[in-house]
Amino acid sequence: MQRSYRRQREAPKPKKNSNVYEFPNPTVLEYPAELIKRRRLQMLLHSCLYYCLDQNIWDDHTFDKNAKELAALMKEHPNAYSDRFDEYFEGWEGSSGFHLPHRDPWVLAAATNLIRSHEMRTTV
Repeated sequence: MQRSYRRQREAPKPKKNSNVYEFPNPTVLEYPAELIKRRRLQMLLHSCLYYCLDQNIWDDHTFDKNAKELAALMKEHPNAYSDRFDEYFEGWEGSSGFHLPHRDPWVLAAATNLIRSHEMRTTV
């Protein structure tokens, strides 16, 4: 029986790119921060799909339900979560996502990826 004594190569470590925004990442145990983060990102992406890309995955009822839940969570826990989109969610009551930054490069790229992923799942 021959043994291989080749050294295992270490995977290259990803380089930090200063142009890439990393969102704060609360864990599931950090309720309500994790849920607020998830709902905020959903509002950004689904608003971009609707207002910018003229597509939708959620119906109006689903958007409204999640938007109202987010507004209530942010009102009850105003300091639970913070990211670079804070200014767009200040005083937001969940009635519309029209004012959200649809043309932000991260939002637009993530919304485009979401719609591609959705189309792949629904056409298979």
